[in-house]
Amino acid sequence: MAQNGSKNTVKLIGTWSSPFALRARIALHLKSVEYEYIEEADVLKSKSDLLLKSNPIHKKVPVLIHGGDSICESLNIVQYVDEAWPSKLSILPSNPKERASARFWAHFVDGKGFESIDAVAGAKDDAGRMAAAGNLMESLAALEEAFQKSSKGGEFFGGENIGYVDIACGAIVGPLSVIEAFSGVKFLSPDTTPGLVQWAERFRAHEAVKPYMPTVAEFVEFAKQKFNVQ
Repeated sequence: MAQNGSKNTVKLIGTWSSPFALRARIALHLKSVEYEYIEEADVLKSKSDLLLKSNPIHKKVPVLIHGGDSICESLNIVQYVDEAWPSKLSILPSNPKERASARFWAHFVDGKGFESIDAVAGAKDDAGRMAAAGNLMESLAALEEAFQKSSKGGEFFGGENIGYVDIACGAIVGPLSVIEAFSGVKFLSPDTTPGLVQWAERFRAHEAVKPYMPTVAEFVEFAKQKFNVQ
């Protein structure tokens, strides 16, 4: 590990429960980058001086600090890691069309994907909950179709190896498990999203994911404390 102040020093500010910080940790692991992980104790109640200094615009995790420079926003960090540490294993596809497609689906996840999940979690009545659930099902159906096309018979969106879309989609696995636990509805189902069900299992078990991804029980307990649910 390089000394503080060196151009090679790498730090990551995150929280254990953040699906977005998970993206950064997976990318760093895939690229075999040594880094210091800095856990924000309670980002919802207070923010460290380092976080506020490193990300003064959004004031949120994750933040990658490389040689004193801050890189913010999870998908931006993943792309930066891929380019800053070139290797035989590329996270983004080299083909321009495939790269554009990967970026499209990553933005789809951060847009409609998370919006649908948030809508289900925040629904105030049965009618709103049903409408939100329907939108979430549509989003997952779109991702299922994208997986079937882009995986080309492989185990991940990137084919045989985890790639950019896998890292992007992996961020919804935890939140999905939470709303499934609270609602009793299986949004990822062998009947409607068989590819995603198997993909999620492989993703969780991958050596670049497993050390950093909380269990379903840990996610559920965190959600209970966050929203004061018994």
